[in-house]
Amino acid sequence: MSADRDRPPPACAPAQARTAELSSLPRCSLPVSASDPFDHRLSITFEAFLATHARKWLTYAYLHTGSQAAAREVTRAAYGQLGRLWPHALRQASVEAYAWSVLKERVVEWLYDHQQPTALTETAAFAVVTHALLRECQQQFAMLESQLGLYAAIARLPERQCDVIVLRHVIGYSDAQIGSLLGVDEVTVRSYASRGKRKLAAALGIDQGNARGN
Repeated sequence: MSADRDRPPPACAPAQARTAELSSLPRCSLPVSASDPFDHRLSITFEAFLATHARKWLTYAYLHTGSQAAAREVTRAAYGQLGRLWPHALRQASVEAYAWSVLKERVVEWLYDHQQPTALTETAAFAVVTHALLRECQQQFAMLESQLGLYAAIARLPERQCDVIVLRHVIGYSDAQIGSLLGVDEVTVRSYASRGKRKLAAALGIDQGNARGN
């Protein structure tokens, strides 16, 4: 792990508790004309959208960049782009899917510009170690090796399967919310999750008969 990477909050904590430990979220709003009620309604819908997704977006950016500052930079860029295109976004079949594509594009662009791979394995793995040390639980230490392997295996999954596993089990989105973000139905989300878990089980040498369920 590079020295300038920020240490993440424990991954075993609830999503809200983890993201609350990050620094304050970047703010972004639409320019509003006081004389135009339509502009005001646009601003309200945009702020409502950000209020719903902002912390989860920040967590996703953090998992891939490995840095709080970078996560804020990436999400601010995504908010700015989305704000400029908000009327266009509202005309899409799925606002959530369109917005998600904007965020992912900014994450990929940041990784490319900084010539580094996703930090998913590093950030998630460090969170497991931190949690084990804080809890001083012998059983946690015994599980570390397999859990570190799990995060590395998740990072190697095909893109859609990786996204579903991370969004579902790390960030805390529901299958319905993931479907909206990815532009697919819940059945497809569950299919990605199932295929992803089968690949993870195979990669980790786990008996798939014991790896069923959520």
